Amino acid sequence: MSDRYAARKRAPDGAVTASPPASSAHPGRPAAVVALLRAALLAAALVTAYYLLPLDRAGRGGTTAVLVCGLLAVAAVFAWEVRTIMRSPHPRVKAVEALTATLALYLVLFAGTYYLMEGSTAGSFSEPLTKTDALYFTLTTFTTVGYGDISARSQTARVVTMFQMAGGLALVGVAARILAYAVQTGVRRQEGRAAARDDGGSEPEGPP
Repeated sequence: MSDRYAARKRAPDGAVTASPPASSAHPGRPAAVVALLRAALLAAALVTAYYLLPLDRAGRGGTTAVLVCGLLAVAAVFAWEVRTIMRSPHPRVKAVEALTATLALYLVLFAGTYYLMEGSTAGSFSEPLTKTDALYFTLTTFTTVGYGDISARSQTARVVTMFQMAGGLALVGVAARILAYAVQTGVRRQEGRAAARDDGGSEPEGPP
């Protein structure tokens, strides 16, 4: 029996009915729990790497290179995650993982940038930054709490901080809309496949 008829079964009265496909757009509790655990582990792994990596005291050129390359990496990861969401059997769950990965990478990137900036140009911030201080400043800036205990003093540090603020707004607004569109596309794709299996036809081809 071919795969496209595997989900079909015959009722007692002879009518053919279709059982729900195994890969539904609505994941069960185990799949959701596993996805949340993966998201939490991914965020923890990125933060751990941030603390363990030997961030050398690079000059301004090195700090700029780290920031630019890091932002390109964030954009590449986000684009890959959007493509994965549209192809995933559980797009909603995958979107949670994607948002966690992108957000954690974004925050760790700016924390590392601030740490390198203070090391290469003393006095960029109101006090010398440890890695924890840099991550703390990044989080307070992203959440717009701004306690004021650590502040950017140099013009370069203030420009980078403003860039993080603008990027955070884009991440929350634009990126969230893109992820929502990817989820809708993935759900429609799964529903189309399920309908094709129920009708006994071939599955429609998805986007390349």
